[in-house]
Amino acid sequence: MGEERYYPAEIVLKSDFVNGRVGLQVSHEDLDEWERCLDALQAEEGAEWPAGGRSAWVDVVPDDPVEVTVHDSPSTQIAVRVPIDIASEWLEENRLRLDRVRAAVSASS
Repeated sequence: MGEERYYPAEIVLKSDFVNGRVGLQVSHEDLDEWERCLDALQAEEGAEWPAGGRSAWVDVVPDDPVEVTVHDSPSTQIAVRVPIDIASEWLEENRLRLDRVRAAVSASS
């Protein structure tokens, strides 16, 4: 079995108050975890992605409004929390985005 391959990615946060982006590296396992997080959010459970604490991550709390917290790497301990009103098709759009990411990763392998 080969070593886990990582792919460059970004978490992008845009609001009227703050705009930011933070880089991270994701693996095939992280993409599977993204799908599990979407399932959890559909069940109105919270989600944290990617797991493991090795890089930046997103914490989503399905409240009204939904609270999204973007955490920079564990070394900086910077976090930005933004309440968002999500559209009804938000989860489906994220599933389509995940499909596009998986296709891009497969094409580059």
